[in-house]
Amino acid sequence: MKYLFCFVMLLLAHHGLLAQQMDIYQRPVTLEPDRDFDALHYRIKLDIDMERKQLTGQNTVTLTPLRSNLNKVSLDAVSLDVSDVLDSKGFPLSYTQGGDKVHINLSRTYSYLDTLTFTIKYLLAKQVEGLKFIDETETNPMQVSSDCWPNKARQWIPCYDYPHDKVTQEMIVTVDNNYKVLSNGKLLSITENQENGKHTYHWKQSLPHSTYLTNLSIADYTVIEDSLDALPVNYWVYERHEKDAKRSFAKTPYMIDFFTRLYGYAYPWEKYDQVVSAHQGGGAEATSATLLGEGAVTTSEEEIDFSFEGILAHEVAHQWWGDLVTCRSWEHNWINESFATYSDYLYKRFDWGEDEAAFDLMRKKNAYLREANNRYMRPIVFNRYENPGQNFDSHAYPKGANVLHMLRFVLGDDTFFRVISQFLHQFEFQAVSTQDFMRCVKEVSGLNMDLFFEQFLFHPGHAVFEVSKNWDESTKTLALEIKQTQDKWEDVPIYTIPVNIGFYDTDGKRVEKIALKDRVERFEFKFDTAPLMVRFDEGNHLLKEWTFIKTGEELLFQVEKDDVPGRLWAIDQLKAFSSSPKTIQKWTELARGDNFWAVREAAVQHLSEFHASNSKEVFLDAVSDSNSKVRAAAVKALGQLKDPSMIADFKRIYQTDDSFLVRAEALIAIGENGNASHLRFLNEAAKVRSPRNTLKNAAEKSIELIRNSNQ
Repeated sequence: MKYLFCFVMLLLAHHGLLAQQMDIYQRPVTLEPDRDFDALHYRIKLDIDMERKQLTGQNTVTLTPLRSNLNKVSLDAVSLDVSDVLDSKGFPLSYTQGGDKVHINLSRTYSYLDTLTFTIKYLLAKQVEGLKFIDETETNPMQVSSDCWPNKARQWIPCYDYPHDKVTQEMIVTVDNNYKVLSNGKLLSITENQENGKHTYHWKQSLPHSTYLTNLSIADYTVIEDSLDALPVNYWVYERHEKDAKRSFAKTPYMIDFFTRLYGYAYPWEKYDQVVSAHQGGGAEATSATLLGEGAVTTSEEEIDFSFEGILAHEVAHQWWGDLVTCRSWEHNWINESFATYSDYLYKRFDWGEDEAAFDLMRKKNAYLREANNRYMRPIVFNRYENPGQNFDSHAYPKGANVLHMLRFVLGDDTFFRVISQFLHQFEFQAVSTQDFMRCVKEVSGLNMDLFFEQFLFHPGHAVFEVSKNWDESTKTLALEIKQTQDKWEDVPIYTIPVNIGFYDTDGKRVEKIALKDRVERFEFKFDTAPLMVRFDEGNHLLKEWTFIKTGEELLFQVEKDDVPGRLWAIDQLKAFSSSPKTIQKWTELARGDNFWAVREAAVQHLSEFHASNSKEVFLDAVSDSNSKVRAAAVKALGQLKDPSMIADFKRIYQTDDSFLVRAEALIAIGENGNASHLRFLNEAAKVRSPRNTLKNAAEKSIELIRNSNQ
């Protein structure tokens, strides 16, 4: 799932050392609910009136009691007007509605050995979030789009709506002939009714899943057929998307195949569809039928800056993590989201290469750190929430992904991926808890990892290290001191965790794994000569913040010899030596010729911050960089030089560059350097359609800059 979160700015002091903006421990404890029965199957029949934005429906429920003496069943039903409840023979059952539920009095008492069936008939005449009726616009056709996460299936289907209950499902939907209908599972039939101009789609989900994973999508879709061997893989898109959709989604079968091999578990469902929805922003998993925002289909120009490939991989991974195995309550939602987030990193490592993937994982880590330092810290497994959406944050997604990365480091690749495969096989089609995963780790690896999980899942926070070193020439000994300083935060432990230390010289590197367990520890290493560089956390396995004061010479060496995260860290640390000619020269060399785009971008940004007036030629060179993000950084740097003579250059860049991000920076640069005579140009630019309104927003910012400069 992809959601935006709004956070209230509260400025609460946390032990007087960290400004916390939200006290999430004021939220109520929310426990997994009790239930009286196990729902087995829902046979849902809907007659959809697109014009009136309503439906009549019925759900035939098959269930078995979990205890004896069941004589009443309560189902979730919000905004639904129930008109009738019938038993399996068609006889009416009495019922009442209240408290967002329908309470059904059964005709007799049932035991846990019984299976019973009844049918609820109802009308939905209100507009609800769980099933959006969306009007036609100039960019999208009229459509119906479901959004059942996390508990909104109840708004259009009377059901037991909690993830620990899994059902098989039929979706039988009647709608006007000019609309196509997508749902979960396999399409059994399309029945035409020539008399009323309607047809009926019959979809069947033969394997159990949770109600929040239900998909109903209706529109005049264009369906592009693809496959992975015998597995149907189809793309349901708008007519205007047809040209670009096959290219935008081309890697989908490849992703399914990759995850099948990675997890050691074959794709479990009967097909995989991706459907565009005007209601979605990013993506929302549904079993065998993922919903995607309209931006998922990109033109070749949009794809430069706004590729959805990572989101597509994340949602494909959900077909195993979230759909095959599902968190049994929302406190365990990391099993859905952390695994899917880590999976999209693993896909990028496989397909994009080590540097891109390492940069991606670093960005994920930094997203969590921003939330931890500026908003709140919480345990990953957390039962304090007012609504489940509060647990879908940067702790559930990137922090959990980085915890899995640490677990892989501790267990080793072979054991880690055997755990993954065993867990999926052992708990397939079930709702699971964190404890289930912990037991699986123990059973497969033979290792008691309880302390690891206690530290990283059940406590808030992360490690903060202060690292220092000292070389003793007389004894040829390098002393390394490592302090853990995160105990300034409440309930954050001193971690017991291994870490790799890399020692570099001209001939290569030597890596030593050490075990951390105390607040302050000292380690000694013998060498013939002092290492040219000491790398803390070689391989970037730990979720951490750290300081490690180094000389300018060591940082310059690190910029050349380390991996991408280490090089970017060293580039930033060179700010302490920003006046040094060697630093300026190194940033210049990197900006002009490094192999990895993020290093070039960082070098441009640092030159702009510290040596802009002398770096114009570097920025002009970078405007022709092959990567749009580097070009954008260069245009921004040029704009901040306050050189009105360059306005014609900015206009040319805006009109000729194929990147929306670069064009947006060119517009802002016009505002930084222009005057009222440029407002007409900017107002025209604000009318140009672009993904996420990139150009419109940039033009409006530029107009504001000019107007403010004239006040």
